[in-house]
Amino acid sequence: MKPSNANLKENTPPKGLRSWLKIYVETERYQSPRFGVILLQGLVGLLFFVFVTRLWYLQVHQGAEFARQAQENRLRYERIFAPRGRILDEKGRVLADNRIAYGLSLVREDCRDIPATLTQISAFSRLPLPQIWDKYQQDRFRIKPFEPILMITDITFDQVARIASDIPTWPGLELVVRSKRSYPEKDLFAHVLGYVAEVNEKEMAEDDALAMGDLAGKQGLELELEKQLRGRKGLYVVEVDAHARVLNKTLSQEPQSGRELRLSLNSSLQKAAWDALDGEAGCVIVMEPDTGKLRALVTSPAYDNNLFAAGISKRDWEGLRTSNRFPLQNRVIQSVYPPGSVWKLVMASLFLERGISPRDTVFCPGEVKLGNQIFRCWKRGGHGNVNMENAIVHSCDVYFYLMAERMGIDRIEEFAKASGFGRPTGIDLPHEKSGLVPSRGWKRRRFGRGWAGGETYNVSIGQGYTLVTPLQMAVFVSALLNGGHLLKPQLLDDAPRESTGRVPAKGETLNFVVSAMRKAAAGGTAHIVARKDADMGGKTGTAQVVKLKMGAGDRRLRASEMEYAQRDHAWIATWGTKNGKTYVVVVMVEHGGGGSSVAGPVAAKIYDHLFGPGAQTEVVSAQPRGERMN
Repeated sequence: MKPSNANLKENTPPKGLRSWLKIYVETERYQSPRFGVILLQGLVGLLFFVFVTRLWYLQVHQGAEFARQAQENRLRYERIFAPRGRILDEKGRVLADNRIAYGLSLVREDCRDIPATLTQISAFSRLPLPQIWDKYQQDRFRIKPFEPILMITDITFDQVARIASDIPTWPGLELVVRSKRSYPEKDLFAHVLGYVAEVNEKEMAEDDALAMGDLAGKQGLELELEKQLRGRKGLYVVEVDAHARVLNKTLSQEPQSGRELRLSLNSSLQKAAWDALDGEAGCVIVMEPDTGKLRALVTSPAYDNNLFAAGISKRDWEGLRTSNRFPLQNRVIQSVYPPGSVWKLVMASLFLERGISPRDTVFCPGEVKLGNQIFRCWKRGGHGNVNMENAIVHSCDVYFYLMAERMGIDRIEEFAKASGFGRPTGIDLPHEKSGLVPSRGWKRRRFGRGWAGGETYNVSIGQGYTLVTPLQMAVFVSALLNGGHLLKPQLLDDAPRESTGRVPAKGETLNFVVSAMRKAAAGGTAHIVARKDADMGGKTGTAQVVKLKMGAGDRRLRASEMEYAQRDHAWIATWGTKNGKTYVVVVMVEHGGGGSSVAGPVAAKIYDHLFGPGAQTEVVSAQPRGERMN
């Protein structure tokens, strides 16, 4: 029996339900790919691993570094500048001191408007705005945003009073106090002391102890003894809140001032030597031959080293740099000159050591001919028959021409170099020159030509290629007196005696040369330094700068008839002993003329200061000032 339609309708699900059943059955039969599940699980696991690894890296591996950075955000460090050590003369007079200076610093992190603040700094300091901007741009990348940039290093007290009332309205600006270098004697000791100035990038890279805004020595003893004078900076630890307000300030490290130095120089003697030069370009050295200690070291002209300590202006710098008198040059050690006839002291020592008898004579007619050249003696008409002693006392050129010809340039070179020439003396000052002792090999390298006999003649009287520093000559003359020891010139009062070599000569040789110098002071070319109350010795020198110029009638031109730059250099090398105290005094006057008439009076005035005035002998030179007298 077939079911009726009514029964079919009754047993058949509704149409919507059938569709649902169909989808449900098909969904039940669907199986998702196994690979997709694994891939999804792997991605979830990888993501979890990355998060865990990153969390470990930040919290564990880099935890200490981030903790340090967080601490730095809370703490700031302020340096306390240590005062430089003072420099005193032998009597305790202050030569380099420290004074209180006010500055203006800028903290970028606290500053709301950099351009407006820099404009205000320009108004405060009365410095050009471009200069302020240059300073800011120069330092901004070297200093952290929360560290101060020292914009102005030295402002007057009147400016400080005005700035202090306005500074609260300029966030980021702060008045700072620090010590500044001061040189009470100004140009009198400028070349010895040098000066300090703000450090540059090269200096900071070479010395980890230096930082932006520090001052360091640039010349002289300030440079040479920088680490002793600098001291050690102190440190404040400052705790701040999120708005940079100071919560607490703790001294972490006390500053330690630099070492105080006492020099061997004497201020009053230095002033006497300066006054004796009377504005001439030149230098004076006063040295103790037994100890090597320097009692005066003067270079003229000089400069005021306070200009550099305060921050020299472009105008002042250009004035010093372009001056035709070269005030920045330390003539004692940085200038080299032909020594003229003071070199005959070296030659006489060589002659004696090489077997030439001091009794051997030479006839001086006033000139000697070598090939087609004529070599003149300084004394027209000549000296007649002279032995070695007379040749030193009266400075006969012809004697030294002929004896040097017997020696040859090779022996001269060897002896001169062994006697301390051609190398620095070792003084504690920077940029010392070595001078020049010419030789065959040097000329071949320099000019590509061989040595000529006439050049030996020139070397024998301190001319030609021979170049020395005044300090080298002072060391050699000291060696004549102390038994041949070449002593390091000492500037510090507590420095020990230090020998750097020996003159290759016997005691008899040294004594002979000293005795000849004594006779030259008693009645020879160095008579200007003779005294009744002291044992004196000397040797003058007149060093040609250009080829000898003659006037009408075969007459040598006077210094007054020549241009300044063509005039001879005037030398005198002397020693004096009184009451058991011996000094060596060397004077060199650039383009001064005759050694006896120009350098001699300077030395005489220095001995007046050392031994007291009014004891000179009655011998008076008739030689006009500026005229040649070797």
